[in-house]
This record gives sequence, structure tokens and C-alpha cells, in this order.
Amino acid sequence: MTGYGKGVVEYDNKRISVEIRSLNSKQLDNSLKMPSTYREQEFLLRQKISKALVRGKVDTFVNVELLDQKRSLPVNKELFEDYYNQLSSINNDINKGADFMQAILQLPGVLQAEKKEIEQGEWDALHEAVGIAIEEITKFRVQEGNVMITDLLKRIETIRDLKIKIEPFEKERIETIKNRIHENMEKIVVDYDNNRLEQEMIFYIEKLDVTEEKVRLENHLNYFCEICEKEDNVGRKLGFVTQEIGREINTLGSKSNNSEMQKIVVNMKDELEKIKEQVLNIL
Repeated sequence: MTGYGKGVVEYDNKRISVEIRSLNSKQLDNSLKMPSTYREQEFLLRQKISKALVRGKVDTFVNVELLDQKRSLPVNKELFEDYYNQLSSINNDINKGADFMQAILQLPGVLQAEKKEIEQGEWDALHEAVGIAIEEITKFRVQEGNVMITDLLKRIETIRDLKIKIEPFEKERIETIKNRIHENMEKIVVDYDNNRLEQEMIFYIEKLDVTEEKVRLENHLNYFCEICEKEDNVGRKLGFVTQEIGREINTLGSKSNNSEMQKIVVNMKDELEKIKEQVLNIL
């Protein structure tokens, strides 16, 4: 499911900000980008995010900003002089004047912040920021999920209404089939056993009966609604139920033997395809 959440926590001289973005995906694809100084917490953070978000293409970005930029960083004088001497030598060889001061300060290792072991308070601040971001994105996803569930239930009701519209054509097609068989038999100039003909017609019409399919379809539709209303993390379960709904609709189509019934079945399949697309985006 799509969503966005951001958490910001300040600790000591640092502002730790965490952004989490998610896109629709069948599985969980958890990507985490963070400063190298926080790498030892990567596994725990991934676990925390995976447990909370479950599904989707999730990108998490951790950024650290110094609040007091006036604090000066110590200069590595030996390294600075080494860079300066090398650049000066090259400059003399090509006879060009240049000011290396600012350039040298940007080179790796010249300005070095004092390395300190990260305090527990900073780790707590990092996890707090992640927790806030997870809470925000969860609210976003819940809101979107409620809208999607409402849409799914409407489409389920549409399929239910279409199922009811099939019923008038069931009786009509049976009478049509009987009349067609009698007309064809009258064209055959041979004697036949009328009782045996009636038995064969009963067997044939029983094969076209869709009562069982309608009952199973109704049960699947009811179960779909029940899952939506009473359970959490329903995405995969709804996916299984839509497969069962599809089987019953396909059987209705194969047994319809009537153009109007087939049109209704096509509309039912169209609604079901839209439901399947939506279900892929639900946790």
C-alpha cells in the first residue's frame, strides 16, 4: 500500500529525521538508507519496520543534522601540509597560480570530527524517530485502506446483484432448450421412446443447473465481506477468496447456454478483476 510518514527527534546537538515511503507490492521490499555511524542498528530497525508495515515496497531514509554549526572541527595539520606540498609542486610544474586553502579543507581526512561512541540516548532518539515515522505512515495506510475496503464491498454487492439478475433467464433457457429438443425430434422421421427422451432431457438440464454454483458464490461473497469487517491483515486471505469467487463465476458462464446470462457473467468477471487489482494493494 502507498503511504508516507516522517519522524523527527532532537538529541544533544543533533536532529534525527526519518522518512518512510511505501508503494504497492505483493511482498515486502524493505530498503533502508542511513549514515554509516548508525549501521550497527540497521538489523533492529529493519525488523521494526518489517513487523509494522508487513507488505509493500518500503524505502526508509535516516538523516542526521547538526544543530550548532558554529562548533569548529579540528584540522589534521600533517595531512593538510602534505596535500598542500603536493598541490604546490604540481602547480609549480605547470606555472599556474592557485589558492589551495579551501580545496584542501574539502579533501578527505583534513577536517575530522572527534569520534565518540554513540550514547544510548542517541540510539533511543533514533528508534523514537523511526517509531513516529511508522505511526504516521500507518495512519496514512489505514485511511487509504478504509477507502479501498469500501470500494471492494460495493463491487461485491454489484456481483451479488448481477447474480440475482441471472435467475429469470434460468427458467427461460430451460423452456427454450426443451422446445428446441422437441422440435428437432419431430423433424426426425423415426419412432422414439418419449419416456426415454424425457429422462435424457432431465439429465441434460440437470447438468446445466447452476443452483449449486449460486449457493457457493453467495457463501464466498458473504465470507469476503466478513473478512473485511472483522479481521486484520486481510490482503492475502481476500486474494484466496477472490480465486474461489472467480471459479464459481467461470462455471456459471460455462453453464449459462444463454446470451443474456453470458452478458451478466461478463459483467461479473469485470467487477471481479477490479477487485483482484485492489486486493493486491491491501495488507
